[in-house]
Amino acid sequence: MDEVITPRIEALRAHVREAAADLRAIGLEIDRDPTAIDRWLHLPAVDIMRACTVPEQYLTNPLRIGRDTYDIRSCLEHAVTIEELSYGDAGFMLSCPGPLMSGAAVDALGDEKQRDAYYRRIAGPEPTWTFFGLTEPAKGSAATELETALVPDGDGFRLTGRKRYVGNAAFAQLGVVFCRRAPGPLGIEAVLLDTDSPGFHAELIETVGLRGARISAISFEEVRVERSQILGYETLKPTRRGLVGAIRTLQRFRPVLAGTALGLSRAVLDHIGSRRPGLAGTARLRLEEARDRLAATRARNYRVAEAIDAGQVRLDRIAGVKTRAAELAEHCTLLAADLLGPAALLDDPLLNKLYRDARAFEFMEGTGHIQRLAVFQGVLKGTFLD
Repeated sequence: MDEVITPRIEALRAHVREAAADLRAIGLEIDRDPTAIDRWLHLPAVDIMRACTVPEQYLTNPLRIGRDTYDIRSCLEHAVTIEELSYGDAGFMLSCPGPLMSGAAVDALGDEKQRDAYYRRIAGPEPTWTFFGLTEPAKGSAATELETALVPDGDGFRLTGRKRYVGNAAFAQLGVVFCRRAPGPLGIEAVLLDTDSPGFHAELIETVGLRGARISAISFEEVRVERSQILGYETLKPTRRGLVGAIRTLQRFRPVLAGTALGLSRAVLDHIGSRRPGLAGTARLRLEEARDRLAATRARNYRVAEAIDAGQVRLDRIAGVKTRAAELAEHCTLLAADLLGPAALLDDPLLNKLYRDARAFEFMEGTGHIQRLAVFQGVLKGTFLD
């Protein structure tokens, strides 16, 4: 891991850690009222979140630390940043305005004009929330089985269908919607859509945890879509468009999501240490074992992210590290409930929130079953342990 974490990244980590130090109380407020993020948009952590995915040339004040400038286009730098912000509070991080996953889809598929218009809007003076519309009520995030339809209508199209479990959609100004233009896996398109379009409707879904993500349901009723809104329509062949963007985005963001789970896991373990500083015997060994698992999973995640930056995409390893991180977050919260006592979940608001938040990672960016299938395929090919 020492070779992966350079002085540049260590400087980034220290900067983000300082910005995330005061997010716990704000995270509890956002957990009670997801719209509370509007009161905290002046915080440095919000600017860091925007810098995570907005190219430097679009930012008036890009992130500078010492002599280095960051727009965090690196998967490794992004994973480190999100881990530190999530140690402060994962819900706060997910509630911030900015491109998030939709930006990765625009990067993967959009032409120069589409990318320029998208990022100029994101980087404008008004805070802009976005969404990434892939998951459907009946099909989950199985991109090849989408039912949301894009039907020709004159010189454009009409979009009809539903999406579910989409972060920030009920509060966003624009986002990317994956839909079906033709049968088969190569008939998928990605559409850049404004939420004020006639026929677009989104509403908040009540969730147990990670309420700052403002998980939403969307319906599309004959929403007008111009050809210019289809990402890559003028520059990419149909076989290189929608499905490719969905896969690339999920690959790129799974180590980032793993970083979110790892940041939360570290927060839980440190909370145990602060509440029970005198742990001894078996209890202390269990806490130390969890810290060892955290260090090992973090090192693995950094190596996977570094490989993605180098263009070495290995689906089995990406899936494996996301699964390990999600499982670790749940393990740490169960350990906390055991070592601090079940009543702590009622008496300790922070532990209660962390416990609830940790359950979301199993389902985000593909369920654990999907990830294990990818790992198993790597094992069958003899490549997972290479």
